[in-house]
Amino acid sequence: MPKNSKVVKRELDDEVIESVKDLLSNEDSSDDAFKKSELMVDDQEEKDTDVEEGSDVEDERPAWNSKLQYILAQVGFSVGLGNVWRFPYLCQKNGGGAYLLPYLILLLIIGIPLFFLELAVGQRIRRGSIGVWNYISPKLGGIGFASCVVCFFVALYYNVIIGWSLFYFSQSFQHPLPWDQCPLVKNASHTFVEPECEKSSATTYYWYREALNISSSLSESGGLNWKMTICLLAAWVMVCLAMIKGIQSSGKIMYFSSLFPYVVLLCFLIRGLLLSGSVDGIRHMFTPKLEIMLEPKVWREAATQVFFALGLGFGGVIAFSSYNKRDNNCHFDAVLVSFINFFTSVLATLVVFAVLGFKANIINEKCVIQNSEKILKLLKMGNLSLDMIPHHINFSSITAEDYNLVYDIIQKVKEEEFDSLGLKSCQIEDELNKAVQGTGLAFIAFTEAMTHFPASPFWSVMFFLMLVNLGLGSMFGTIEGIITPIVDTFKVRKEILTVICCLVAFFIGLIFVQRSGNYFVTMFDDYSATLPLLIVVILENIAVTRIYGIDKFMEDLKDMLGFSPSQYYYYMWKYVSPFVLLCLLIASVVQMGLSPPGYNAWIEDRAIEEFHSYPTWGMIVCISLMVLAILPVPIVFMVRRCNLIDDSSGSLASVSYKRGRIIKEPVNLEGDNTSLIHGKSSSEVPSPNFGKNIYRKQTGSPTLDTAPNGRYGIGYLMADMPDMPESDL
Repeated sequence: MPKNSKVVKRELDDEVIESVKDLLSNEDSSDDAFKKSELMVDDQEEKDTDVEEGSDVEDERPAWNSKLQYILAQVGFSVGLGNVWRFPYLCQKNGGGAYLLPYLILLLIIGIPLFFLELAVGQRIRRGSIGVWNYISPKLGGIGFASCVVCFFVALYYNVIIGWSLFYFSQSFQHPLPWDQCPLVKNASHTFVEPECEKSSATTYYWYREALNISSSLSESGGLNWKMTICLLAAWVMVCLAMIKGIQSSGKIMYFSSLFPYVVLLCFLIRGLLLSGSVDGIRHMFTPKLEIMLEPKVWREAATQVFFALGLGFGGVIAFSSYNKRDNNCHFDAVLVSFINFFTSVLATLVVFAVLGFKANIINEKCVIQNSEKILKLLKMGNLSLDMIPHHINFSSITAEDYNLVYDIIQKVKEEEFDSLGLKSCQIEDELNKAVQGTGLAFIAFTEAMTHFPASPFWSVMFFLMLVNLGLGSMFGTIEGIITPIVDTFKVRKEILTVICCLVAFFIGLIFVQRSGNYFVTMFDDYSATLPLLIVVILENIAVTRIYGIDKFMEDLKDMLGFSPSQYYYYMWKYVSPFVLLCLLIASVVQMGLSPPGYNAWIEDRAIEEFHSYPTWGMIVCISLMVLAILPVPIVFMVRRCNLIDDSSGSLASVSYKRGRIIKEPVNLEGDNTSLIHGKSSSEVPSPNFGKNIYRKQTGSPTLDTAPNGRYGIGYLMADMPDMPESDL
C-alpha cells in the first residue's frame, strides 16, 4: 500500500475513534454497565480476531458470591411465615397425612415447572420482571409492573408482621413471660383479675389488648399504637440496611437469616419430642383421613399453598436468578429449592403439633382435675351413687383414661339428666381438632404452650427471632422484586431507590399500626395478592409458551443448561399447568364470591371474636386493591397497541447485548450503519472497513415498535446471537 494511502487510512481511523468517543461521552452517566464497557475499532490488518466470538466478558451486573449464597437467597424467599403457620393448619384441616399426597402431586404439576420457568427466564435474559416480559413481548410488559405492584402491597403488611414479632421478641427477656398470667386490677376496695382476660386467656388478652390494643371494628381507627409504630420503623430500617447495596449486602445476611430458622426448628422438635403429649399431637397430625382427600376444596387449598409457598409471580424469583451466570443449572436449583420448601413445611408441622400436643395434654389434665372435683361434689350431694364408680378409681390421682371411663359410665346411667350435671368429655383429640392458623397460632397458641416450657424466656426469644428471620428472608425477595426491575429499566441508583421505597412503605404502613390495623392486614392479605398473582402467572405461562414459543424456549434451555430438559416440562408448560392455573383462578373467584367479605373483630366486652362484614368503603378498598394490582397489564397493552407515546425525539434508547457488552443506541436510526457515529450524516462520514470489530445495529434489524423495549424504554432488545435469540415479535 502506498505511504500516502496509509496516512489517509490512519487519519480516517483516528476520526472514527474520536467520533466513537464523542458518542460514548454523550451517553447516560447513570448507566454504570455502559460506562464500564468498551467500544473498540481495530485495524483489520493488524488484528483479525472477532470480538464477538472471542470475548467472554460478562456485563457489569452484580453476581452472587457463590452458588450457596444464591440457593440460600431463594430458600429464604420461598420459605416464609406461611410454612410455619399456614401449612400445618391446612394439613390438619384437610385430612392430616393424606393432605401431603395432593400437595406433592400439585407441586410436581404446577410448583416445580413454573418455578423452573421463572428461574430460566430470569437467568437467560438477566433482567428483573419488567425487562424479562418486555423482551418477550412489549405488549405484555405490564406483567412486570403488575408483579411490582403486588410485591409492594405484600411488603406493606408483611413487614408489619415482622414488627409484631420484634415486639414479642423484645418482651421475651423477662421471667415469667408477660403473657403467662392475667393481670390484676386494683380498686379502692379489692383486687380482681382483668375481666377481659378472665373471659378469654392470658395469651389472648396479651395479644389483643397489650400488643395490638385493638379496636372493636375496622371503622374505629383509635389512633396509632406507638409501640407497634416503633417496631414497624425498626423492621423497615432492618430491611433498608440489608437491601441498600442489593445482593452484595443482602446476600451475606442470607447465611444467617436462611439457616437460623432451621436451627431453631430442630431445637424445638427435639425439645418438643421430650415433652409429654407431643407424640399424641404428631400422631393426630399424620393420621390420614382419606375421605376428606377426595373433596375438591382440599385440592384447591393445596394448589394455592403450592403457588404461594414458592413465591411465584412476585418477581423475586426472577430478580434473584437474573444475577446468575447464563450457564447455571437452574433446573437443579428449581427441584432443590422446591423440595427444601416442602420438607421445611413438614418439619414445621412436626414442631407445631409436637408443641400443640403438649399444650393439649396440659389443658386435658386441667379438664380432668376440674371435672373430677365436680363428680366428687355430686357424690357428696347424692346426685350420683358411689356404686357406679369402679373400685380402682382414685379421684385424688385420677388419670385421663380413668376419668373417661367414669364419664362414659355416668353418661349411660344418667342418660336423661346427664346434661344438667355439667360434666365435660376430656379428650386430647378435641383440643387438637381446634384448627389454628396465622397470628392465632404464632402469637396465641404457641406462646401459651411456651409458658409451660422450662426456661420459657429462652424458647420465646428463639421462636420470635426465628419468625423475624423467616419474615426478613421473604422480605428480601419481595423488595428485590420491586427494586431490581425498576433499576434495570429506569437506570436509577439502587441505594436512593431502596431508601425511598422503604420510607414510602413505612408511611403508608402506618395504617396497619393503628388500633384497627390488624383488620387492614387481614384485608390486604385476602385481596391484594391472590387473584392478581394467579393472573400474572397465567400470563407468564402464555407469554413463554404461546408468544415466545415453547419450542424456541426449549432450545434456549438446551443451549443454556448444556442438555435438553425433559419433555415432561414441555407438556406441563404447554398444556397441564395453564389448565390447572385456570381452574385454580376460577375456583378462587367462586370461593371469593361465595364467602361473605369480612373480618373477625375482637369484642372487648365479651372477649370473643365476632365476624363483621366490610363497610361500603371497605369493599371499595378491597376491589381497588385487586384492580390496581392487575391494571398495569391492560394499560401497557393498550399504550403499546395504540402507540400512545411518541418517542420521535430520540430521547429514549434501545439496548443491545452482545456477550455481556452493552451499547445504547439512539432510536429512529436511519440510513447506513455508519450513522452510528455521532454528529455525522451518512454522507459526511468516511467509510473505513470496520470488519467485525464494532458492535452496531445492522441494517434490516427489527423496527422499534416491534422490538422489545425500543419504544418505551422499559425493556431490553437482545442483540441477535446464537445463544440469545431475539423475540419473534
